[in-house]
Amino acid sequence: MIDMEYEIIRLDNGIRAVFHRQISPITHTCLVVNAGSRDEQTGKYGMAHFIEHLLFKQTERRSTPQILNHLEAVGGDLNAYTTKEYTCVHASILQPHLHKALDLFEDIIFHSTFPADEIEKEKGVIVDEMASYRDNPEESIMDDYEDLIFQHSGLGHNILGWEEDLLNFTKEDAQRFMAQNYHTDDIVIGISGNYALKTVEKMLRRYFEPVKENKPARAPRESFVNVSQHIEIEKPINQVHFMLGAPAYSIHDDRKTGLLLLNNMLGGFGMTSILNLAVREKYGIAYTIESNYTLFIDTGLFTIYLGTDEEKIKRAKKLVFRELDKLKAKGVSENQLKKAKNKFKGQIALAEENRMSMIIAEAKNVMDYDRIISLNEVFEKIDMVSTSDLLAIAQDIFDEKKLTSLTFVPE
Repeated sequence: MIDMEYEIIRLDNGIRAVFHRQISPITHTCLVVNAGSRDEQTGKYGMAHFIEHLLFKQTERRSTPQILNHLEAVGGDLNAYTTKEYTCVHASILQPHLHKALDLFEDIIFHSTFPADEIEKEKGVIVDEMASYRDNPEESIMDDYEDLIFQHSGLGHNILGWEEDLLNFTKEDAQRFMAQNYHTDDIVIGISGNYALKTVEKMLRRYFEPVKENKPARAPRESFVNVSQHIEIEKPINQVHFMLGAPAYSIHDDRKTGLLLLNNMLGGFGMTSILNLAVREKYGIAYTIESNYTLFIDTGLFTIYLGTDEEKIKRAKKLVFRELDKLKAKGVSENQLKKAKNKFKGQIALAEENRMSMIIAEAKNVMDYDRIISLNEVFEKIDMVSTSDLLAIAQDIFDEKKLTSLTFVPE
């Protein structure tokens, strides 16, 4: 039996938490900060990700080995990641050890000391990470594509940053970024586990209520102007890598549900997507072909990616555009839409089985909407999407005047 209750807990200093009660011996918890690579200043690109690394290095109370061993000693798992808009630290532990995770979260977020030797060590680690990323064109083309679409805005540059910036980072730079962006009302803690609500509230107040309120006004995030471009770059690679896409709807746009559904139909998870059937299965072109829709607070990005041999790329592009033209001209049938909705809802429900992903998503809900979007509400919004909605979205997003492409070709 699983109890699906959840509660939002608000501390006086602005920190919020979402508690999702589930009957399980395992607890999943996260701390999400509304600070990512788009909040970095020119010359400091990569700072949000750099701080994510340094959080595990030393605090006023703990050495690096003590931080790393704090949860591992009880069989727990601790990790973190950075995106364009937020930083997330997360842990999975046995049910009795939630207090250890919350204590550690508070310590590394509010009491990290950024020692000079660790700063230099992590610079080397991230330089190696950058080199690994450059060796993988499937990953690097996505970041270069975002830079092309969102140029001159914070969303544009690579999350890892630029090596020339990274090598000049100082302790003061890290402290300044955290002071400017790690605001108490921009922090949400997520907890999924088998506890009484009062037990969770007591732990949260013990570890996070003493944190001093920090709620300065956030500087407005930069906007961008979309200019359709078609760029080809030679690389020391064996295959052609191609991306096509356009800016799309933000998390607050009602049309996002329709585009999420259309994206899933076109090139989402599974072998029966429109692009996979039309390009890979029918003609044996492109080992990987997929579409993605990324949502941000004020915009979004729809992309199609494929990789194929040089002699096949012209035909592959033609087939992709043919499918987009069909969606713009005719849309989808009622029967196609019904099947797509059932498939999409099933995938979403199965994804809820990953309880770490679920609690992070709920923490993000609180960050973005100050409430939880329930599974029933998601399903209701999917059910409301009509064939005419999808036709209008296809005509908008796939408008050739808006589309930008980036191609990596062998030298």
